[in-house]
Amino acid sequence: MSDKDLTITILGSGTSTGVPIIGCRCAVCSSSEPRNRRTRCSALVSWGGRNVLIDSSTDLRQQALREGLSRIDAVFYTHTHADHVHGIDDLRAFNPPGGEAIPIYGSAESIASIHRGFGYIFNDEEASGYRPRLATCRADGDFELFGRQIRPLPLVHGPGRSLGYRIGSFAYLTDCSAVPEASEAQLQGLSLLVIDGLRFKPHASHFNIPQAVEFAARVGAGRTLLTHLTHDVDHRRHAALLPEGVELAYDGQRIILEFP
Repeated sequence: MSDKDLTITILGSGTSTGVPIIGCRCAVCSSSEPRNRRTRCSALVSWGGRNVLIDSSTDLRQQALREGLSRIDAVFYTHTHADHVHGIDDLRAFNPPGGEAIPIYGSAESIASIHRGFGYIFNDEEASGYRPRLATCRADGDFELFGRQIRPLPLVHGPGRSLGYRIGSFAYLTDCSAVPEASEAQLQGLSLLVIDGLRFKPHASHFNIPQAVEFAARVGAGRTLLTHLTHDVDHRRHAALLPEGVELAYDGQRIILEFP
């Protein structure tokens, strides 16, 4: 594998409750199918010996232990709903002693929200021993990181907004109910699209599965993984209903995209 190849790991493929849902006894929550066990939505993108986390989900500690993850070099935030950011304190495990702060990227709105919600991380008056060392960076436009061009993509998330990210021929779009035309124009020629596909029924703040499938076809993605899945989606039963080239993501799934 070349240092320029991308490795994408689905750390979490579940919605904000995770699956199984606490107290639920439905067929999916009670299933023995391991791909129906979904931690909160997150991904890891690796290249050239670097690991970039997309969102610090509520289940970051569990995901890192499961994958043997011992290094994070940067974090991209899509938005700051609890299931995507509340694992932020576990980033302290990835700060090397005496090393530099981990850069975290997001929209101006997300960075401001993180500073408000987790002020103890950035308050110099607080004792520093038990908090992550993070450096906030605004993802207002394209930027370069570890030799790769990163393209943030504004998305619509119900009444709010989120960011998708494109890296080479890979794009990650979670928590979106619509993709603005300007962002859609930047999503042609993808080898891999990971996209929000909450469930089959409509939802005000997320693509449902038919909408996600239609969008993937519209941009001509070579391979599409549906993520942020609820307990309405049974992996074994519903995967068979999807068109060719479209799959249900699952925790621990790993894809390598070779650099052309």
